[in-house]
Amino acid sequence: MLDTVKLHDDFGVEIRGVDLRAVTRDHLFPEIRALFETHSLLLFRGQDFDEDTHRALATLFGPIEDLRDAAEGAPIERAMVSNAMTAGALVADKRLRLLDLKANFYWHTDSTFLPVPAISNVLAGYVIPSIGGATEIVSTRIGWDRLSPALKEQARGAVVRHRFTHSRRLVDEELAQLPIYARYPEVLWRAVWRNPVNGRDALFLGAHAGGIVGREDADGMALITALMEAVTKPEAIYAHAWRPGDVLIWDQRATMHRGTPWNYEEERTLASFVSSAVEADGIASVRPRQTEPELELQ
Repeated sequence: MLDTVKLHDDFGVEIRGVDLRAVTRDHLFPEIRALFETHSLLLFRGQDFDEDTHRALATLFGPIEDLRDAAEGAPIERAMVSNAMTAGALVADKRLRLLDLKANFYWHTDSTFLPVPAISNVLAGYVIPSIGGATEIVSTRIGWDRLSPALKEQARGAVVRHRFTHSRRLVDEELAQLPIYARYPEVLWRAVWRNPVNGRDALFLGAHAGGIVGREDADGMALITALMEAVTKPEAIYAHAWRPGDVLIWDQRATMHRGTPWNYEEERTLASFVSSAVEADGIASVRPRQTEPELELQ
């Protein structure tokens, strides 16, 4: 049994005594995946975590998503979350890169704008500023359990419109117009994701959500806002203060997260591989059940 310590009363554990370089599909990963299903957030400290180790671990959770269109046969480049000039950044321009980082300060779930949603983010800390720059995470599973019956009823019937440009438009219209964001068309997902392992429901939303099928824009956004505010109350937040060598892994089906500001004169560099969900992860529970979105879904 792996040695674990709680991170928050609601969710999350630190796993101690594991060198992630030693993890394989048959060695340690089954135990790690079981903890992932139960606790939604895992922390490993003091890791010697190069890109190959990072990629190998992320692949165990699912196919690694690629927003940069790697050449056929080439390894997918890991995403760098940084205010410094780094390989793997989506945006090269310094001003727009900072705006992109600020878009991550909104509560979000990674990749809800893609036709295949994400299962995990394996995020590693490298260069950490002296103050600020935490990553905040909430459990949308526990948040779901605490929702009022009225909000639960509305959420269960909601099919949500997701688009990458919506979250970027919250910060700056110029950012939203960049081809890397604008090329992704709108996708639809139900607002509740059921975990097939334990049968637990979680709210599936975030800053990429821009409306609800069958509702006027303002009305749909009002419901999205009410649901997100209900599950992101201060007492529900785990705030991770990064150290070099930290690795965080979270379940995209059952959490939302956001970055927090820091002094941008100091470098903050994290590295991320996001893995895509597969059918066994319960995608069917969030997939709309009728092809015509205007029709009332049963």
